[in-house]
Amino acid sequence: MKSWLKELVRGKPADFVEIRLEESMLTQIRFMGPVLQNIAESVSFGGNVRALVNGGWGLVCFNRLDDLEHRVDQAIAQARQVAALATTPVKLAPVNPVEDRDPLPPGVDPAALDLGTKKAILDGYNAAILSFGPPVVSSQIRYRDIHSRITYVNSEGTFIERHSLDVAANIVAVAMKDGLTQFGRVSMGDKAGYEVLRGHEGEVLKACQRACEMLEAPVVRGGQYPVVCDPELAGVFIHEAFGHLSEADNVYENPRLQEVMTLGRRFGEAHLSVYDTGLEPGVQGYLKYDDEGVPTRKVYLIREGLLVGRLHSRETAGRMGELPTGNARALDYRFPPIPRMRTTAIEAGEASFEDMLEGIELGVYAKGAYGGQTSGEMFTFTAEEAFMIRHGRLAERVRDVTLSGNVFFTLKNIDRVGRDWTIRGGAGGCGKGEQAPLPVSEGAPHIRIQKVIVGGKGT
Repeated sequence: MKSWLKELVRGKPADFVEIRLEESMLTQIRFMGPVLQNIAESVSFGGNVRALVNGGWGLVCFNRLDDLEHRVDQAIAQARQVAALATTPVKLAPVNPVEDRDPLPPGVDPAALDLGTKKAILDGYNAAILSFGPPVVSSQIRYRDIHSRITYVNSEGTFIERHSLDVAANIVAVAMKDGLTQFGRVSMGDKAGYEVLRGHEGEVLKACQRACEMLEAPVVRGGQYPVVCDPELAGVFIHEAFGHLSEADNVYENPRLQEVMTLGRRFGEAHLSVYDTGLEPGVQGYLKYDDEGVPTRKVYLIREGLLVGRLHSRETAGRMGELPTGNARALDYRFPPIPRMRTTAIEAGEASFEDMLEGIELGVYAKGAYGGQTSGEMFTFTAEEAFMIRHGRLAERVRDVTLSGNVFFTLKNIDRVGRDWTIRGGAGGCGKGEQAPLPVSEGAPHIRIQKVIVGGKGT
């Protein structure tokens, strides 16, 4: 196989040719209340050929190997036609060729756990929610694991065989009272194998209790507050509000961002550093090589408050005269790789949690994230749960807390960064360019932001 694939990309009438082969094994289980809505295992196989000719790309996807040489010729022909119309020819930044294998660690393949055993574990969590009692009235559970074997070869001499794994579950307790609905959630995910699914009984019961307590909590009064974010919400914030702005295709395609995202510009105080890495083992953002065969590395985006980097594919690095960072990622063989995050993180600081609360006469402590949306520089996030801060101490629970603002103004207002750094994945994943959910992770400590618009009652 290796010699054959290398021969297929060698000596072609193109500036660059690559082949990606992918075999994936997928398990999905979904409960809605007591109803098992879906339980399935599937295997898929496919691949693509990408060719670059005179600055134009050609991409051909396939599901059979018996006509692969013809698919290579098709991709080259496509690229030639695209090049004839291209106004800005593509130029790839140079990288050294690599030959390597990246197998799964022993004992983590989810295929080692049969479908019935996986369902039985989830049955236990579901039964715990449904037997909790009023006001918990229902449950929502989604589980997936996907193990992909990927072979990559290109005309520059790179040949990589690697395994990609993603195991994730989202377990939700639904509570209702007097027409109000609240949720308690347990979300998990990593690349460490099927064992991530076990041992969450205590967390599930806490999620049920949290949903009940949220029903009794008052709605937060809207306004501008100092806000302390827990590591989960801080990680989601840095991923969604800033990480996407650091993806180099978003920068070079947007003149406004080119002005704003100028290297060397100050975006925060000296205690703020942000990076993206593929080298954290066992987490969803782990990636030894990206989908162009480029070794991944740790890339600082903000260092001591200054913008110092961005996330590149070979194409964007070539366009902007910078170095590739190993951030070219594709959801699967049906898509071309584009700049995407891996594990995006706020680096740990020195503050304790007590330091975060110190001096806040009236503020909000926001935990977890139910999601949100970004539009350019603006963001809105919904916290999973929240508490008021009064006179430097945690006070009553509140609900319906949304945080919104301008990401650059917010970064400048981060005045304390905690030392309690944690990393997390989850059952969601990142979406961009119709490629979702792509496994990523976020890392962060607690952070304190001096001025945040909090939506709620009275706004």
